Amino acid sequence: MKLFRVVTGFGVLLCAMAAQGVEPSFAPGLRVLLDAHNCYPYKGMWADRIDRALAGGLPVGIENDLGWYTDSATGKSRIIVVHGQPFTGNEPGLREYFFEKVRPVVEKALKEDDKTHWPLITLNINDIRGSEPELFQAVWALLGEFEPWLCTAVKQDVPDPPAALDLKPVLVLTSGGAKETEYFYDKVPVGGKLRLFGTGDENRASNFRRWINHSWQEVEKAVQPKAGDWTPEEAAKLKSLVDDAHSRGYWVRFFTLDGLDAMSALSRGWGPGYNFGSVDAVKLRWKAAREAGVDFIASDQYEELSAYLK
Repeated sequence: MKLFRVVTGFGVLLCAMAAQGVEPSFAPGLRVLLDAHNCYPYKGMWADRIDRALAGGLPVGIENDLGWYTDSATGKSRIIVVHGQPFTGNEPGLREYFFEKVRPVVEKALKEDDKTHWPLITLNINDIRGSEPELFQAVWALLGEFEPWLCTAVKQDVPDPPAALDLKPVLVLTSGGAKETEYFYDKVPVGGKLRLFGTGDENRASNFRRWINHSWQEVEKAVQPKAGDWTPEEAAKLKSLVDDAHSRGYWVRFFTLDGLDAMSALSRGWGPGYNFGSVDAVKLRWKAAREAGVDFIASDQYEELSAYLK
């Protein structure tokens, strides 16, 4: 259920793996996974997305975007899994929608203690839609409750190079914005545990910054609905971006690769922005991403991409 890849310059990759301090089973460039894009309900619909993503097999990536809802009647606030405002209060919480949903998988994995495919689930909290300190504090506290499930790393003195991860069934990723950096890294004391890991930049991976999130427009200039034929030049560009990220110790994600006719996509709750328009067109890109060693391929087509990667 894990996809390995033989890469050119494997010695370089091994050096990156050693520098990042992670096990070879899930180091950058060694497995290619579905990242279940926008894996949460929209306006009360499509609540089965996380079930569909998990049903496709493990390991898998699951994207949950977060917001902060305050009930005007009670004044109580909570984390919600949501695409954007306006918030209604009917959105599911991160605890029940993600953590309780994956509990059977995680508890079974911990009991069996077979780390071969760990982390089994990568939770991608790429968008935190709010700036309230209480939101970031609540996310950190909730992850603390489930820390025994999470891949963590000990924060070291600055400069803080990548430390070995304490390998567990769940890995949590987030963006590298100012608020994420402040609450999920800066406020963690030296010797404390990092519970989630942010995006990086042109530098080498660090203890907190361990992945890069690329738009597909960095490969093909035209947005997905206007993309033309897939070309060798674009394949070379993709491989160059991936190899560069891996050589600096980063996992790499590309978003978002869909391919269905417009009406079928709309019926599933997908917008047109990421749609190449046909299964044949998107499979050319899935194939190229797999061959390039993209660690996380974001798509709304959970079943189709899972099956393709197998």
